[in-house]
Amino acid sequence: MSRKMLGIGVAIVLVLTVLSAIVWYQYQAAGSSRDAIAGGPVELPSTQGEFSLSQLEEDQIAILSFGYTHCPDVCPMTQGVKRQALQQLDARQRRRVVPVMVSVDPQRDTLERLKQYMGFFGDEFIAVTGTSTQLEELAERYGVIWRRVENPDSAMEYTIDHSSSLYLVDREGNILQRVLYSPTPHALTSALQEVL
Repeated sequence: MSRKMLGIGVAIVLVLTVLSAIVWYQYQAAGSSRDAIAGGPVELPSTQGEFSLSQLEEDQIAILSFGYTHCPDVCPMTQGVKRQALQQLDARQRRRVVPVMVSVDPQRDTLERLKQYMGFFGDEFIAVTGTSTQLEELAERYGVIWRRVENPDSAMEYTIDHSSSLYLVDREGNILQRVLYSPTPHALTSALQEVL
């Protein structure tokens, strides 16, 4: 019996060690990559007219993410996480946060399609798009990697592999926090409460 308990104890310690290493690595990666990325202005056509971070009020921030409407999993989950995090803020804090998704699929994501898609998450959700050149330049400044993956056997024809971090940015495009992707709102809520 004690040998079995010892084995279970060792297994638990190993699992906790591995989980701690993963969390430490993500924390370090978030810190070092935040220092290495420039951020900067976002000025693109949007689902609510021409959008610019400079239109934000002095006390407002944007939750910036990169995605696309045909994304089967991470993108809708990210918008849902934004919505859940916003619901955990009080009314004054919520007014200060603007959720924005930058489309990385300019071929399929028209403004009309983006408006319909963002409508599932809330009226305050904004999506922006632009030319491939504009989006590549913006993604590079934010350290976002994305690429088109052809899938001729699928009705979708292709998917887009892309980074899934969220960025809390001010009206000048300064990155206040980078939040690693999570299917739960805890990390984003914590980051928002820290920044607000």
